[in-house]
Amino acid sequence: MELELLLALSMFAAAIAALLAGYSVAVTLGGVALIFALIGMSLDIFPESLLTSLPSRIQGGSIMQNETLVAVPLFILMGVILERSRVAEDLLHVASRLLGGVRGGLGYAVVIVGALLAASTGIVGATVITMTLIALPSMLQQKYDPRLATGTIAASGTLGQIIPPSIVLILLADAISNAASQAASKMDIGGFVVSVGDLFSGALIPGLILVGLYLAWIAITSVLRPEQCPSVVHDTSPPLTRNEVVFGLGAPLLLILAVLGSILTGIATPSEAAAVGVAGAILLAGMRLSTSGDQLLLSLIYIAFAGLAVILVVTNLVDMRLGVAGAGALAFGAVGIAVIASAVFLAGIAAGILILHRRQQLQPALRSGVNITAMVFLILIGASLFSLVFRGFGGDEIVADMLHSIPGGRWGALVGAMVVMFLLGFFLDFIEIIFVVVPLVTPPLIVMGFDPVWLAILMALNLQTSFLTPPFGFALFYLRGAAPEGVKTSEIWRGAIPFIGLQLMIILLVAAIPALATWLPGLTAK
Repeated sequence: MELELLLALSMFAAAIAALLAGYSVAVTLGGVALIFALIGMSLDIFPESLLTSLPSRIQGGSIMQNETLVAVPLFILMGVILERSRVAEDLLHVASRLLGGVRGGLGYAVVIVGALLAASTGIVGATVITMTLIALPSMLQQKYDPRLATGTIAASGTLGQIIPPSIVLILLADAISNAASQAASKMDIGGFVVSVGDLFSGALIPGLILVGLYLAWIAITSVLRPEQCPSVVHDTSPPLTRNEVVFGLGAPLLLILAVLGSILTGIATPSEAAAVGVAGAILLAGMRLSTSGDQLLLSLIYIAFAGLAVILVVTNLVDMRLGVAGAGALAFGAVGIAVIASAVFLAGIAAGILILHRRQQLQPALRSGVNITAMVFLILIGASLFSLVFRGFGGDEIVADMLHSIPGGRWGALVGAMVVMFLLGFFLDFIEIIFVVVPLVTPPLIVMGFDPVWLAILMALNLQTSFLTPPFGFALFYLRGAAPEGVKTSEIWRGAIPFIGLQLMIILLVAAIPALATWLPGLTAK
């Protein structure tokens, strides 16, 4: 038993060391696990049958047939298309023009756009870099304090961790669901059901409160230190048109509400909603990138929205099941209308794809989406092998014993797990932490009596805070790489500190009032 304990701890330490040395995440997790598995087999303390079960685990419901993970490539593609079609620029342009005349208006605009981009892309690095390139020069030109400007951008960029629909929450839902099943088997009770929709609804209220705290901080700063966030002066840009506001701000907002609303209300599964999100992103990209030579294609896109409206109306008003008793002419007529409307909708999507191709954005968007998706799933396969070998050495029992031995009972165990995840967030990306650390620490915490959804939201907020904390926060690295040379690293770090305080405030609030994370999931489940 002592040798198994030594190998389990050595395997975890070797994996962390290799990751810190800069080796590929997926290869590191799988390679380290395979090496230690071979060592264990040679010492006759690791069962060979566990290693040979890996292919069936990959092909089975845990990865390739996991319906939850189907939404991941779709949401990634949705975010990439919106990013490459410069929808983010339109959002920030419209929001900053609408709020620029207010003291602190550019800061408000960055927070609001950060929240919308978080819900659109769910990719922290893309959001931080995009807003740094677009917003930071404008804020500095308008005499914003560099600390406030960089802190606002970095904090707003990390909202992609907590505001749904988020890639982080989708992956976290899968990890928490598996952990809840393990905990239920140890407790000899029925399994906990944790879905993506549960985490989306659970994260919604804390995410909105966090956005409100960011806005409140900028408002307080504008009153106490108005020189740090002045209103926009000498704006010679032409006034915004109605079309710019409707299409630049309203259309992305409508897409986000449609995707998120369909999941929360139970109309669509996350995968179905993600597919609708990709279709909507293609239509928006076609509208955004169209030129005077694309009038016919643009007309098809506009008609596609009408076709979508017809589909929604018909499917909600008429029972179109033709194989049931009583199906009459109305049902057949509704099916015919729905088929025609679907054809019109698909024609609009084809038009959007053609416009993307003409602007040479289709292939880069698809390539980027495939690269990100392949990275996620390759890491997932490596993490599955790592988890399999670690448990083969009894590592899950080691982690459970360590958590139980922390002073303070279950709350001490929770704090200890959160501190470990926070520190690892300095060096590891959220994907590695979700796939490696969450499956180890979550089952014991659930056995101790903590709600899985509440735990998941706390973990997401914890990781978000870690990615914002100097000196190793990922968001700060992204911002530093895209910021102008005149912005000092010390200013970026100091600017993030007030927002870290707000992050800690929301973590304590959710910890003290679990209903902030559990009330809405319980409501939508009824």
